[in-house]
Amino acid sequence: MEPITVTADAEEFTCNAYLVVGDETTLVDAGTMPGVEDAVADALADAGVDGLDRVVITHQHRDHVGELGAVVERFDAEVLAYADHPLRDAALGDGDEVVVGDESCEVVYTPGHADDHVSLVGAERLYSGDVVVYNDGAFDDGSFGRTDMAGQSRERLIESLREILNRLPDSTRAMFPGHGDIYRAVDGPETLREVIERATERAERREPKYPDG
Repeated sequence: MEPITVTADAEEFTCNAYLVVGDETTLVDAGTMPGVEDAVADALADAGVDGLDRVVITHQHRDHVGELGAVVERFDAEVLAYADHPLRDAALGDGDEVVVGDESCEVVYTPGHADDHVSLVGAERLYSGDVVVYNDGAFDDGSFGRTDMAGQSRERLIESLREILNRLPDSTRAMFPGHGDIYRAVDGPETLREVIERATERAERREPKYPDG
């Protein structure tokens, strides 16, 4: 089943939180819905979710975990994350395998935007969090996570982009990022690898991503 963006109707800044229904129904990131109590949990219920097996957190910036407590309280889901969190049930490590819906994904440690950032690489789909996105206002056809705030590192992010490319199967044709639009290679002439290579080249220029930082 195609992932559902349960935060799609948010009127304020949040991340893309993806519901992936299958043998192991999974929510990738919990998102946040400022000013709307329990909105993500309600969106999951509206999508017909009777049970949620797990929530996988790509990183613990507030826009990705703000609704985690409400989701866990409603669905009693297992929480998987790289770094410690009061609600974490199991730690993620580089090279681990996690089933997302019906697809087995490799956990790839991808710091730079956040020290605890992981991406999920499957044979069909990449859940990239904020390390690489398709469009974000800075670039429209391959962009990278911001690294101008405290605790972030452009150098580590570049290494993470290269690691994704090293471990990305040629069969992976869709990217589900933490922000911006989903990218599907079937929609255009480029492969997903080419999009990520362009994002990497842009990051390697080491120029400010935004004019003010």
